[in-house]
Amino acid sequence: MSTQPRTPEPAPVHLAATPSIDAEHPLVRDFVDRHRRGSTVREQAVALVHAVRDEVRYDPYRIDLSPQGMRASTCLEQGFGWCVPKAVLMAAVARCAGIPARLGFADVRNHMSTEKLRRTMGTDVFVWHGYTELWIDGAWRKATPAFNLSLCEKFGLLPLDFDGVNDSLYHPFDKAGQKHMEYVSERGSYDDLPLQAIAETFRHTYPQLVSGVGLEGDFGQDGAAERRP
Repeated sequence: MSTQPRTPEPAPVHLAATPSIDAEHPLVRDFVDRHRRGSTVREQAVALVHAVRDEVRYDPYRIDLSPQGMRASTCLEQGFGWCVPKAVLMAAVARCAGIPARLGFADVRNHMSTEKLRRTMGTDVFVWHGYTELWIDGAWRKATPAFNLSLCEKFGLLPLDFDGVNDSLYHPFDKAGQKHMEYVSERGSYDDLPLQAIAETFRHTYPQLVSGVGLEGDFGQDGAAERRP
């Protein structure tokens, strides 16, 4: 299955299960059964995006670039994941529910991480930031289910809601008006997870992050502590 950018129109591939987007896995099917709401594609997509956002904790301290570690069902089983596994999970959940889905990627500058993460990464630029594109009412709509609500509260961030009409992308500023997220460059849309390309870029750009050196602890608690008056 190709992981190269595709044409705008949805195709059977956008409903297919893959080793990474394992939409037929029992955990994925159970998640859809528990969280799908509404009678229209838009209503169901909104419910599922918010469920992925809040039921799976965002954690960039624990990055596993193995095929198993990047799988949608693994993200569900662990109950946590960073932006790319959560985007993969969202694609799997959507495909399981009969909603065409693909992955989108961009490089972003994050002004609101933790000191520990910035020190380990050596930069505030996050390459291959992942989101999900869902085909709803004749168009691809971008959804970013990465930051769970409780994490947004700890960091003072505006939560990313999804209405099934407008693209849901990171806010440029937080609740206090400070810089939050800046999109630096787009990497395109993909039918499946381009894991080899992501892993190669990460190993070159963030050797310490990939090794996990210095990233013990809780990302949410660290962020809350740094912002506590």
